[in-house]
Amino acid sequence: MEYANELESTIRDMVQKGRGILAADESSPTIAKRFKAIDVESTEENRRAWRSLLVTTDELGKYISGIILFEETLAQKTDSGQSIPQAAWAQKIVPGIKVDKGKIPLALSPGDLITQGLDGLAKRLQTYKEQGARFAKWREVYTIEKHAPTQHGIEANAEMLARYAAVCQAEGVVPIVEPEVLMDGSHDIDRHAEVTEAVQHAVFHALHRHHVVLELMILKPNMVLPGKDCRRAEADEVAAATLKVLKRTVPAAVPSINFLSGGQGPEEATVNLNAINQQGQDAPWNLSISYGRALQQTALQAWMGKKENLAAAQQALLKRARLNHLAMLGEYQAEMESST
Repeated sequence: MEYANELESTIRDMVQKGRGILAADESSPTIAKRFKAIDVESTEENRRAWRSLLVTTDELGKYISGIILFEETLAQKTDSGQSIPQAAWAQKIVPGIKVDKGKIPLALSPGDLITQGLDGLAKRLQTYKEQGARFAKWREVYTIEKHAPTQHGIEANAEMLARYAAVCQAEGVVPIVEPEVLMDGSHDIDRHAEVTEAVQHAVFHALHRHHVVLELMILKPNMVLPGKDCRRAEADEVAAATLKVLKRTVPAAVPSINFLSGGQGPEEATVNLNAINQQGQDAPWNLSISYGRALQQTALQAWMGKKENLAAAQQALLKRARLNHLAMLGEYQAEMESST
């Protein structure tokens, strides 16, 4: 492989025990919704200011090894005039980029979705690399309904993820493969486990068909959870169900599994991660995070779009990152939430 050394270097920089990935790649509609909740208008300057705040948080690199950025952010600068990717790497936080173009209904397959963005991907990746990105992320989404996802939908989404990952590795960019089985619905934890297992089996079969090197990718899956409208599961139950599925589906060659938070609150996502690491001490993969809202939410609430709140927001982000660092080590305790 032409870029094997480059890919291996990126994996080494990103996959380290106790460090995770910060997802700051919200699309324009999503970040507008997040800003609306704190009464901040989603202008380009406000988005720049927020993402500058994230990458300039002192000591964030102790706990965060990568940051997923949105396309416009690659060209933006921090308040001090440094490019945002450069500011991230100054703390040894590897900059990455979301490359998919969002989901649409899968034709002739009611209930199934499919993600767009393969056209021109290789050329876009070349540009993103020039701007500092060293890894990419692509998300496929699966809804759980009575007749969904279908086998056709599962296989079509797996094919998209594998094609994306192959293009990334061909261009020297580490792919984060994100198959997300949504929490939305009233399904129980067993149904979520069943669908997640089927999805991940299909994904790894497709990755194999497309010659994707498993040692040079990262998996970003959902935890196994009951639907939002079902009874809440205890952390030990979530951990056991999640690890059971992973052991059945994910080859040991994959270096890191970085969970998405998927609608969990910040504390809930940390508690469940901690339980997974406590139960998964013998797992062959690094068990880490790629959290968005679960890392950013408390910092956003502290910031409120005001410059005078920058320090408080950065402290809130750093605290959440540190607590997740401890959860990656299986050393988190609930009483730590109330400490500074």
